[in-house]
Parts: sequence; C-alpha cells; structure tokens
Amino acid sequence: MAMIAARIIDPKSKLATARGLREETCFNALWQEYNLGDVDEDEIYAAMDWLIERQEKIEQKLAGRHLSEGTFVLYDLTSAWYEGRTCPLAQRGHSRDKKTGKLQIEFGLLCDIQGRPVAVEVFEGNTADPATVACQLGKIRDRFKIRRIVVVGDRGMLTQARINEDFKGVEGLGWISALRGPAIRKLMESKAFSPSLFDQLDMAEITSPDFPDERLMVCRNPLLAEDRRRTRQELLKATEVLLEAICAATQRKNKPLRGRHEIGIRVGKIINKHKVGKHFSLTITEEGLSYQRREQQIKDEALLDGFYVIRTSMPAEAITAQQTVSTYKRLSVVERAFRSLKTVDLKVRPIFHRLENRVKAHVLLCTLAYYVEWEMRQLLAPVLFDDHEHELAEMQRQSAVAPAQRSEAAKHKACSKRTDDGYPVHSFRSLLADLATITKNQIQTDIPDAPPFYKITTPTPAQNHALKLLGISL
Repeated sequence: MAMIAARIIDPKSKLATARGLREETCFNALWQEYNLGDVDEDEIYAAMDWLIERQEKIEQKLAGRHLSEGTFVLYDLTSAWYEGRTCPLAQRGHSRDKKTGKLQIEFGLLCDIQGRPVAVEVFEGNTADPATVACQLGKIRDRFKIRRIVVVGDRGMLTQARINEDFKGVEGLGWISALRGPAIRKLMESKAFSPSLFDQLDMAEITSPDFPDERLMVCRNPLLAEDRRRTRQELLKATEVLLEAICAATQRKNKPLRGRHEIGIRVGKIINKHKVGKHFSLTITEEGLSYQRREQQIKDEALLDGFYVIRTSMPAEAITAQQTVSTYKRLSVVERAFRSLKTVDLKVRPIFHRLENRVKAHVLLCTLAYYVEWEMRQLLAPVLFDDHEHELAEMQRQSAVAPAQRSEAAKHKACSKRTDDGYPVHSFRSLLADLATITKNQIQTDIPDAPPFYKITTPTPAQNHALKLLGISL
C-alpha cells in the first residue's frame, strides 16, 4: 500500500517527471518504501531501455495467462500525435486525433475477449491498418505458440485482400469481421436478402457465392437507421449553406466572384467538408454557380441505413449467429482501452521522445499501466459507476443487434450515487483521488534521542471497503 500517498506526476516529459519526483521525495511513500534515493533523467531513460528489451517476455507471460488454443483475439489500431521531427516512426498519416498538421505514430493493441491488453506494437504513422495484420498473426502463432485462434477486427482492418492472403487456406485461423458498404449494396442488388425481411426481424443469416465458405449475418438496427437519416439531412443542409455563400459571392455588387477557375477553386475547398459532396450536382460557369441534390442517389444510399453485415469463417456448431454479432461488438472494449490510454487516464499523447525505442517503451509502459487499471476496475466495479453485472444484463438482452443495456444494479448506482450497502459510488479517477488522501506520516516525539516513527492515517469506511475489494490491508 506504499503507493497510496504517491503523487501522480504529469507524464508529458520524463525530465519533468524526474525533477518532480526529486522535489516530492519527502512526500512520496512509494519513493520512501523502495529506498530509491536520488534518481536523474538518465536513470529513467535507462529503465525505459531495460523495459523495451523485455517486451517479448512480458507479452509472452500475458499471452500464457489470458490466451489459449481456440481463443478469440481482439485487434485494433489507433494513432497518437508526435511533437518534433526526429523519430523515424513519426510520419504523416490519417490522424484519428484530427491533428492534421502533426506527425504521428500508430500502435496496434491485441486484447483477449474481455478487453485485457496482451500485446502492443508501434508502427510508423503512415502505416495502413491492413498492413499490420500479418505481423500480429505471426506474433500469436510463432511467439505465443497458439495455432488455433479467431481474430476479431473491423472492416477496415480485415479487408478482403487480407483475408485472402493471410487467413484463407491456413489451418487453425478464423476471423470475424464486417462488410463495407459497397459489398452490402451488391448483396442487396443480387437479392441475397430483401430489406422487407427486416420489417419483423433485426437479423438474418445468409450465404453468398461472393463469399464462399463464410457465414453472413445481416443486421438492421432501426435506431441506427434513423440516426443516419437525420445525420445525412443535417450534413446536406450544412453543405448547402456553404454553397449558398459561394452563390451569393458570385451575385454581389462589389467585386463579385467571377471566372470558372476561381469559382471552382472556392467550391473545391468546401464541397466535401461534410463528406456528402457526392450527393450534389454542380454547374459552374464564368459568372456563377448552381447546384442541386442528387435525390435518387440519396434515396439509394438511404436503403442501406441501419444495415450492417458481420462475416465469419467459423461454422455454426462453433459459434451461433447471435454470438458472432456479440463477439464482433466486443471490439468496443478495445476502443474503450484507446480512450483510456489517450484521453481519460493515462495520456499517452503527445509524445516527445526522440529515439524509436524510447517511443516504443513509452507506449508499452502506458499499455502495462492500462492492464493494471483494467484489473483494478474489475475488482472495484461494485463501488464504481461501471456495470458490475454486465454479464447478467447481456444474458437478458433479447437480441445481439439491439443496443446494449445496463443492468438494473448499474442503473440503481447511477441514480442513487450509493451502493446497496451504502458506500458512495465513484468514477475510477475520483476513487483513486479519495484513496490518495491516505498518508504515511513521519512522527517525531519530544523524547530525547527517540527515533522518528511512521503512522498511516486511518482509512474511512468507504476507503477500507475499496482496499478490501483490492485485497489490500494496511
């Protein structure tokens, strides 16, 4: 429990961390318990170098603990922006953080089906998602020695090309992914399924000669359909506002916008700002601009609203259609890990390290910290706003297509802000802040030559309960 009084230092800079720790030495129980003494930034960098050299052994240990033959493995990729220009991993690429003017790195996270991180790998910032799949399969099969696995990845990761090259014909490799919009449209046009079928159903399993040896689960979520319809209309209207501004500029009395080239440049800058430029027909002349919606194209696209298709190579006796859809949706726990790593708790970004291995060590360190957080969250779930009865709620869910529902216990916690036994309910961060008020005090008596002694402050009942859940006794 030595870490209770440890102050959290902003991890933006290892140099700042080293200085901050030296300044806080007399107040930091962790520092004191382990007798760390005076540590400078070079020693912290050396510790990072030591860690990255042992990454394979660490991941091997985690894989042995959480993965087994025939297991499901979740895989996804994200990006994080980089400050500076010296690291070869930092490149310009598609920024998921909307930092278009920054260099970035990418890292892929392998998790078990529950969302525990098992392995992480850092890639150059311009690496395409599908290009990272093969090395993950090699890691699982060659390093972890797991020959039978089912990889769960999104449609941008497990593309048809990746499936053909990396999965098909390889014994023991299975996949669960999803189809892109054009493939779904082709299925609909080929009468592989009819939209009217989903007036009563929300899921149907089909097969198609375009996807041999695969099962396809066609799903339709009416709430998602309505959301996409509304969003499309909002984006169309927003684009029309931008186009109207250009039309007005061509008609103004003073210095009107003229010339097909100049008008075209102005239109080019805004037409796809809201990603619906394809739905407009434009006429540009020397003196003006006119536009209209492509109504039939919009109607054709709307036919697919709310539809998505999950694909798998796994036979029905191994996994049902409902289980397949539920398993694909488990990718949300990897997204949750990315949110925690990047924004909520651990702040992996921005990255300042100059050397490639230091960047990799930084990402590994944050991933291991998230592993600890994940395990702590499971133990502390009864006193957190997290749903500690999510498995029960999942069992009561009528369909895998329907939106996930929180359990009654979780709803009660959210409304009352109290557990059933009367303890306050926390977020993970507020609970850690509460536990951080437990301190280890050095006491010096007035007795001559008496040595100082230490005493830990008495935890509150709520703190004691949280410590008990963690298996910690003071």
